[in-house]
Amino acid sequence: MRVRVLGSAAGGGFPQWNCGCPNCSGLRNGTVKSRPRSQTQIAIAADPEYALRAYWTLVNASPDLRSQIVAAPELGPFPNTRSSSAILDVYLQSADVDSLIGLLHLREFQAFKVFSTHAIRRILSEENSIFQVLGRAKPPVQWFSLPFASHLNAEKKHDPAEVPKFISHAVSLGGEYPDYISKKLRTALPPEEAVIALAFEYAGKRVFVAPTLPGRNTEWKKWAESSDLVLIDGTFWTDDELLKTGRSQKTAHQIGHLPISGPGGLMEQYPKHAKGRKVLIHINNTNPILNEDSVEHRAVSEAGWEIAYDGMEFNL
Repeated sequence: MRVRVLGSAAGGGFPQWNCGCPNCSGLRNGTVKSRPRSQTQIAIAADPEYALRAYWTLVNASPDLRSQIVAAPELGPFPNTRSSSAILDVYLQSADVDSLIGLLHLREFQAFKVFSTHAIRRILSEENSIFQVLGRAKPPVQWFSLPFASHLNAEKKHDPAEVPKFISHAVSLGGEYPDYISKKLRTALPPEEAVIALAFEYAGKRVFVAPTLPGRNTEWKKWAESSDLVLIDGTFWTDDELLKTGRSQKTAHQIGHLPISGPGGLMEQYPKHAKGRKVLIHINNTNPILNEDSVEHRAVSEAGWEIAYDGMEFNL
C-alpha cells in the first residue's frame, strides 16, 4: 500500500485564516519553526507496483481537497484522456464539515463510490440537498453503507498464491453528531455511527486511521496495536488548550478529541506493545507540537511518535 498525507491540520488549516495565536502569528512572521498545513486528507493506493494507472482511495473529503488533488499529480486524470480520475472511492468517517465538504469538489460529472455509515448517508441526503449535485454523473455516484467490523484479525495473514484484496473495516468510536444537524434527526440516529475509525488491509499490511478520537470507545486500541501504520488524533496537546488560548470555551473532550498529553491522554492510553509506526494527524493550529523547537514537539518525538505534515508518504 502507498499512503499519502495530502493534508495534516485540523479544521481551518495552519495557519488558520482568522487566528492570531502564537503558532499562527509565529508562522506568518517567521519566528516559529514549522510548516504550513492544509486540512486533514489521506489517500491510499493498494498497488504494489505503483503503476501509472493506480487507483486511489480517499479517506474523507476535506475542504481543501481540490488544491490537494492538484498538488498530487498521481491523483490527476490519466494521461491522454479528456475526462477521467485516479480517484476510485471516498470513505467518510463522520458528518463533520471538515470530513465531507470536499465531496462538492468532486461534483464535475465524475462517477465514483462513497462509503459511510447509514447515518452519515441520511444526514447528507435528508438535510443537505446540495449533495444531490453528485448525482449528475453518468452513472451517478454510488453510495455504500459500511458495516462495523465483527472481529479483529490480528495476524493479517496473506497467502502469496492469492491475488491481494483491498479490505476495509469500520470501528465505532462513539462521539456525537455535529450540531448543524436538526435535533429531530440527531435523536433518530444510532450514536455508534457518529464517528468511526477505518482499518485498511492489503497483502498482509494494515493501516489504521482515526483522526478524530472521542475516547469513549476503547476498541480502537486493539486495532492500533495490530496495525503497521497508525494515523491518529493529534488535535490538541492538553484538554484545556483552547481555553488557555482563548479560542473556545470548550475542552478537547467536549469537542470530541482525546488530548495527547495528561492523565488519560493518548500517549498514556496508547497500547504499550504496538509495533507499527504511530503518526499524529489532524493537528490544531494551537497545538504546541507544531513548533519544532518546542518542549512538546521534542516530548512526542522522544516517545516514538511522528508528526504528520502535508506530503508525508508511507510505503507498506
